[in-house]
Amino acid sequence: MDTEAQHTERDRSSETEERSRSARISGPDGQPVEPTGGSLGPPPAEPEEGDERSGIADRFGWSWRRTGVIGALCVVFVLLLSHFVLQPFLIPSSSMEPTLQVGDRILVNKLAYRFGDQPRRGDVVVFDGTGSFVRQAPEENPVTGLLHGAASALGLAEPAETDFVKRVVGVGGDRVVCCDKNGRLTVNGVPVEEWYVQLGDAPSKVPFDIVVPQGTLWVMGDHRSQSSDSRDHLGQPGGGMVPVERVIGRADWIGWPFGRWAGVPETGAFDAVPAPAAGGHG
Repeated sequence: MDTEAQHTERDRSSETEERSRSARISGPDGQPVEPTGGSLGPPPAEPEEGDERSGIADRFGWSWRRTGVIGALCVVFVLLLSHFVLQPFLIPSSSMEPTLQVGDRILVNKLAYRFGDQPRRGDVVVFDGTGSFVRQAPEENPVTGLLHGAASALGLAEPAETDFVKRVVGVGGDRVVCCDKNGRLTVNGVPVEEWYVQLGDAPSKVPFDIVVPQGTLWVMGDHRSQSSDSRDHLGQPGGGMVPVERVIGRADWIGWPFGRWAGVPETGAFDAVPAPAAGGHG
């Protein structure tokens, strides 16, 4: 056997295979081409420790940013809801006991009177007392006022000094008198059994006989001895009447604390009261 011939033939075969391999990994212009598979290319690079940390940081950074954006959108949504539809209102005093307790957070329905409906006798309403109960709004720092207003809108702080919650006792045209010979309040000549008044309180220790102008309300607290209401402004301009346009909304629910979670009780105390006489009362 010709051993030298076999070696020569093997050398030629190896050279041919090497050329073929070079042709497979070189482009038409002779430039090397990155292999797409097989065992010809270099092994994939392992991620460095710094790259891995950077990826985790990016993921956590995006997570915090997304959480912040979602949180901000939620706050904006709640503020818009509070401004236009349903506003929490913190009860700061005992003037509406026993119906509303100090610390209650009521939900004020701002749509109650938006579509033509008017406040009715017996409704518990929240209103802006500027011009009726308060001559003018107190001055305050704009930034502090903005923050306090946002907190009040969320029910986290006491309401503005110009906001009040009372019960509607007389509407435009009504004659409201206190008291009759039996010590009862009357509206349009009909005695009203005010079961919602704080036990032990008289309907009013201040006598009055008034006719409510059209477009205004006569309002009183349920805890008569502890309430500063329309009676306290009889001798002032406006006579303690609250313009209907100043009503913020109707108190429909007690939302907090959970132990008092319920609707604000309605009353039928005024069901027998007739409409005011045409042309008002003399």
